[in-house]
Amino acid sequence: MNISAMGADFNHGIALFNHAHFYDAHEVLEDAWRSIPRDEPLRRHLRLHIQGMVQLAVAFHHQSTGNHVGAHSVLERALRNLHGAENSFPDLDLERLRTDLAPWRRYLDDCRMAVERREGRVPTAPALPKIMLRS
Repeated sequence: MNISAMGADFNHGIALFNHAHFYDAHEVLEDAWRSIPRDEPLRRHLRLHIQGMVQLAVAFHHQSTGNHVGAHSVLERALRNLHGAENSFPDLDLERLRTDLAPWRRYLDDCRMAVERREGRVPTAPALPKIMLRS
Protein backbone atom coordinates (compact mmCIF):
# COMPACT_ATOMS: atom_id res chain seq x y z
CA MET A 1 0.00 0.00 0.00
CA ASN A 2 1.50 3.34 -0.94
CA ILE A 3 1.61 6.32 1.38
CA SER A 4 -1.04 8.32 -0.45
CA ALA A 5 -3.42 5.37 -0.03
CA MET A 6 -2.80 5.33 3.73
CA GLY A 7 -4.89 8.42 4.26
CA ALA A 8 -4.54 11.92 5.55
CA ASP A 9 -4.11 10.92 9.22
CA PHE A 10 -1.14 8.68 8.48
CA ASN A 11 0.55 11.29 6.27
CA HIS A 12 -0.10 14.06 8.79
CA GLY A 13 1.26 11.88 11.60
CA ILE A 14 4.47 11.25 9.66
CA ALA A 15 4.85 14.99 8.98
CA LEU A 16 4.35 15.76 12.68
CA PHE A 17 6.96 13.14 13.61
CA ASN A 18 9.43 14.64 11.14
CA HIS A 19 8.90 18.07 12.73
CA ALA A 20 9.56 16.61 16.22
CA HIS A 21 5.94 17.04 17.35
CA PHE A 22 6.01 13.56 18.81
CA TYR A 23 2.99 13.74 21.12
CA ASP A 24 0.78 15.08 18.32
CA ALA A 25 2.23 12.53 15.87
CA HIS A 26 1.32 9.75 18.27
CA GLU A 27 -2.26 11.02 18.56
CA VAL A 28 -2.77 11.36 14.80
CA LEU A 29 -1.11 8.02 13.97
CA GLU A 30 -3.23 6.35 16.63
CA ASP A 31 -6.33 7.67 14.82
CA ALA A 32 -5.05 6.06 11.60
CA TRP A 33 -4.43 2.80 13.49
CA ARG A 34 -7.93 2.83 15.00
CA SER A 35 -9.51 3.38 11.58
CA ILE A 36 -8.34 -0.03 10.34
CA PRO A 37 -10.90 -2.75 11.17
CA ARG A 38 -9.62 -5.37 13.61
CA ASP A 39 -11.67 -8.16 12.05
CA GLU A 40 -9.94 -8.10 8.64
CA PRO A 41 -7.17 -10.73 8.72
CA LEU A 42 -5.49 -9.20 5.68
CA ARG A 43 -5.07 -5.92 7.60
CA ARG A 44 -3.53 -7.54 10.71
CA HIS A 45 0.04 -6.77 9.61
CA LEU A 46 -0.87 -3.23 8.57
CA ARG A 47 -2.38 -2.58 12.00
CA LEU A 48 0.75 -3.95 13.67
CA HIS A 49 3.01 -1.81 11.48
CA ILE A 50 1.03 1.36 12.14
CA GLN A 51 1.10 0.49 15.84
CA GLY A 52 4.90 0.43 15.46
CA MET A 53 4.79 3.95 14.03
CA VAL A 54 2.62 5.07 16.95
CA GLN A 55 5.11 3.52 19.37
CA LEU A 56 7.99 5.21 17.59
CA ALA A 57 6.33 8.59 18.18
CA VAL A 58 5.64 7.65 21.82
CA ALA A 59 9.28 6.65 22.32
CA PHE A 60 10.51 10.01 21.10
CA HIS A 61 7.90 11.84 23.15
CA HIS A 62 9.21 10.01 26.24
CA GLN A 63 12.75 10.92 25.26
CA SER A 64 11.78 14.58 24.81
CA THR A 65 10.46 14.69 28.38
CA GLY A 66 13.60 13.05 29.80
CA ASN A 67 12.03 9.61 30.30
CA HIS A 68 14.92 7.70 28.75
CA VAL A 69 13.97 4.38 30.34
CA GLY A 70 10.43 4.58 28.93
CA ALA A 71 11.77 5.72 25.57
CA HIS A 72 14.13 2.74 25.41
CA SER A 73 11.37 0.26 26.23
CA VAL A 74 8.85 1.68 23.75
CA LEU A 75 11.47 2.05 21.00
CA GLU A 76 12.30 -1.65 21.28
CA ARG A 77 8.59 -2.56 20.96
CA ALA A 78 8.24 -0.19 18.00
CA LEU A 79 11.12 -1.84 16.17
CA ARG A 80 9.65 -5.31 16.78
CA ASN A 81 6.28 -4.16 15.43
CA LEU A 82 7.90 -2.54 12.40
CA HIS A 83 9.57 -5.81 11.41
CA GLY A 84 8.44 -6.53 7.85
CA ALA A 85 6.79 -3.13 7.49
CA GLU A 86 8.26 -2.74 3.99
CA ASN A 87 5.23 -4.72 2.82
CA SER A 88 2.84 -2.22 4.40
CA PHE A 89 4.85 0.91 3.59
CA PRO A 90 6.79 0.25 0.37
CA ASP A 91 7.15 4.01 -0.25
CA LEU A 92 8.95 4.62 3.05
CA ASP A 93 12.71 4.27 3.41
CA LEU A 94 12.55 1.98 6.42
CA GLU A 95 16.14 0.82 5.94
CA ARG A 96 17.31 4.39 6.43
CA LEU A 97 14.99 4.78 9.42
CA ARG A 98 16.43 1.65 11.05
CA THR A 99 19.94 2.95 10.37
CA ASP A 100 19.03 6.31 11.94
CA LEU A 101 17.51 4.53 14.96
CA ALA A 102 20.60 2.41 15.69
CA PRO A 103 22.47 5.22 17.49
CA TRP A 104 19.27 6.02 19.37
CA ARG A 105 19.06 2.45 20.65
CA ARG A 106 22.64 2.74 21.94
CA TYR A 107 22.04 6.22 23.37
CA LEU A 108 18.86 5.20 25.20
CA ASP A 109 20.52 2.04 26.47
CA ASP A 110 23.42 4.14 27.79
CA CYS A 111 20.92 6.54 29.41
CA ARG A 112 19.04 3.63 30.99
CA MET A 113 22.27 2.23 32.38
CA ALA A 114 23.28 5.67 33.70
CA VAL A 115 19.95 5.90 35.55
CA GLU A 116 20.39 2.41 37.00
CA ARG A 117 23.90 3.33 38.18
CA ARG A 118 22.65 6.69 39.46
CA GLU A 119 25.18 8.53 37.31
CA GLY A 120 24.44 12.20 36.81
CA ARG A 121 25.71 12.60 33.30
CA VAL A 122 23.82 11.61 30.19
CA PRO A 123 25.52 11.14 26.82
CA THR A 124 24.85 13.53 23.95
CA ALA A 125 21.75 12.59 21.96
CA PRO A 126 22.08 11.71 18.27
CA ALA A 127 20.25 13.66 15.58
CA LEU A 128 16.52 13.04 15.52
CA PRO A 129 15.42 10.49 12.95
CA LYS A 130 13.10 11.28 10.05
CA ILE A 131 10.64 9.00 8.29
CA MET A 132 11.45 9.59 4.63
CA LEU A 133 10.17 8.39 1.29
CA ARG A 134 12.37 6.08 -0.74
CA SER A 135 14.44 7.84 -3.37
